[in-house]
Amino acid sequence: MKFTSMRSLLALGLALTLTACGGGKATYTIPGTVSNLQYGPLVLTSNGMDVTVNPSSTLVPPVYDSAKVPAVTFEFPKQLEYGDQYLVTVKQQPPHQTCAIPKGYEQDTVGHRATINVPVNCLLQSHAVGGTVSGLTATGLVLVNGGGTLPLASGTTEFTFPNPVIYGQTYGVTVLSNPTGLFCSVNNGAGTMQDADVANITVTCVPSA
Repeated sequence: MKFTSMRSLLALGLALTLTACGGGKATYTIPGTVSNLQYGPLVLTSNGMDVTVNPSSTLVPPVYDSAKVPAVTFEFPKQLEYGDQYLVTVKQQPPHQTCAIPKGYEQDTVGHRATINVPVNCLLQSHAVGGTVSGLTATGLVLVNGGGTLPLASGTTEFTFPNPVIYGQTYGVTVLSNPTGLFCSVNNGAGTMQDADVANITVTCVPSA
């Protein structure tokens, strides 16, 4: 009887040791944190599972200071076993934003890290502001949009400001200085940035009186 009891205790101890070393059925969830998510849904996928992430319900976007946007967390629905590999990717981008996982954090082996937390960083999309020019037969035309200026050479027929505008921000293109002997006016110069480049601004130059 003593020999049987001792053998049972040894077997139990071996089983516990194997479990502690990953030989059992230890399971882990794959959680993460999304920063600056202002629109939804964002859909992430890993190991055949999808998870939908939405921004904080108290947020009124767009917010241009990302530090003021509450982070949101997610967790894939099924658990993985010790030693399984995972790869988290973006399956569906949220409206008006682009989200990405920093390289090196999107994949790993379960149990390799003490804790798992996949970071996802989101940015508001930005688009170019530009248009067409007609009648520019002299030098000296300078356009301005916000704090950015854009000088245009004689004969220019198209323009694009070098700095794009973030979704939801306003833009306003005006003439800062006219060319010698010309008067230039801007049409469709103001608006709020949407989901595509602005290319319908027209600048028309005519001889000054």
